[in-house]
Amino acid sequence: MKIHLLTLSFTLLLFSCKTETKEKNDIPNVEETTIGKHIEKLASDDFLGRMPFTEGETKTVNYLKEEFSKLGLLPGNGDRFFQDVPMVEITGAPSDKMTITGSKIPIDLKYFDDFVALTQKIKPEVNLEESELVFAGYGIVAPEYGWNDYEGIDWKGKTAVVLVNDPGFKSNDSTLFKGNAMTYYGRWTYKFEEAARQGAAGVLIIHETEPASYGWNVVQSSWSGARMNLESNLPTTDVQGWISKESAEKIFETSSIDTKNYNELAKQKNFKATPLNLKISVQIKNTIKKDISKNVVALLPGTDQKDEYIIYSAHWDHLGVGHPVNNDSIYNGAVDNASGTACLLAIAEAFKKGKPQKRSIVFIAVTAEEQGLLGSAYYAENPIFNPKKTVANINMDAIESPGPMKDLTITGFGHSEMDNYAKVVAEKQGRYIIPDPDAEKGYFFRSDHFNFAKIGIPALYASGSYEDFDHGIEFVKKMKTEYSNNKYHQPADEYIAGVTALGGIQFDAQLLFEIGLQLSNETYFPKWYPTSEFKAARNN
Repeated sequence: MKIHLLTLSFTLLLFSCKTETKEKNDIPNVEETTIGKHIEKLASDDFLGRMPFTEGETKTVNYLKEEFSKLGLLPGNGDRFFQDVPMVEITGAPSDKMTITGSKIPIDLKYFDDFVALTQKIKPEVNLEESELVFAGYGIVAPEYGWNDYEGIDWKGKTAVVLVNDPGFKSNDSTLFKGNAMTYYGRWTYKFEEAARQGAAGVLIIHETEPASYGWNVVQSSWSGARMNLESNLPTTDVQGWISKESAEKIFETSSIDTKNYNELAKQKNFKATPLNLKISVQIKNTIKKDISKNVVALLPGTDQKDEYIIYSAHWDHLGVGHPVNNDSIYNGAVDNASGTACLLAIAEAFKKGKPQKRSIVFIAVTAEEQGLLGSAYYAENPIFNPKKTVANINMDAIESPGPMKDLTITGFGHSEMDNYAKVVAEKQGRYIIPDPDAEKGYFFRSDHFNFAKIGIPALYASGSYEDFDHGIEFVKKMKTEYSNNKYHQPADEYIAGVTALGGIQFDAQLLFEIGLQLSNETYFPKWYPTSEFKAARNN
């Protein structure tokens, strides 16, 4: 055994010496074999990539219901394990070409290679017919920063071309938005929402791998085929889409925009939206399906404080069957997020092995995270359990490591006292706490804890992702890069028995279990820090 693990064992031994044997025995283990069994099942080809509205969903939600039932958990939504989530599925078929006119030679962008496009309009067909193109910088309206990329333009009938991320990206300037840490203004969801609020007919995000934090292949896999939305009366543009950086530069070359410095121009506070004197034409034909997907909700009732709740969450869905890559068309989603869903079941098993808890524990496997956090958004709008009585949310998404990790990386560190609960258990495991070192990638806005936070519930999203006890920092960095480049949202995200590392996943799951265990037997409600934007929602 290597010295790192000996050190860890000694740390744990010291802790146990200071703790009564009875107390130690009261803390069950989250079982590694349970985690492996569920990942293997959920990520198998039999589950067809777990896409909502498909046979894969039916198999997945029924499997989760059965497993929660076997553990003796109660239905979490009255007498049902399911919370119905009405959604609209739109399968868009864009025209083969997106045509840009107005220059001497028209530019034809090729679908999938150069652009992807879709619509949230519930119509059989939508068109942008010679819609004027306007470069709108980062596409942000942020009064608190004195920022308005849309000012001075009548946007009716026009299409905004915008950059991904926000002006603080790579600026090393803490006064420019939040510096290198992405704000919500940097997320694609915000870009689409704001363009619609401005009355634009279309919006195109310029993809760049570093500020987006994923490659063009992820855009292709995530934004082609069927897309889902909650039914809503909120405004939406006719067309939303992405164009490659190379395509954007072709467009800029025929306009007055400086192709080498457009990013820097957009970072200036005095930036003004710039008409490109070009027009765009593209058509999308839609197949529309309205159906009901399901959140799976299970309840372990508390004793003395059964009307107070700790919610564990993980999304069960992935991308289903899609564009073939290396002759494989099933997007199994072993890491994303069979891993988190398996931990949900394994943590439920650990709670059942222990003594009854004072507070109630809720386990929610949410749908359609990959479509824009839709299942958790629906729950936030239609909560089953009173948010004011919900103590905390502990979210699990894409848990992967080569082995037990020396760090615990907290995404959204500094928002709430959940950091302190995590620190106590991490130190017990011989680990240290760090904020997300990749805060510029906006992970805080990219998983379901965000929707719980938005309604005031202190949320923890944490896992080991920086330094492995045995393999160090560089090895983990290499592993994460390989996953991001070759497996994230690709058919290659598969479970391989005997190869997929489970020890690190179990180590994280044990930590998250023990945090919930502590919360479930006390009377205190963790608080948001005064500087967090989510504090107001808790206090209202």
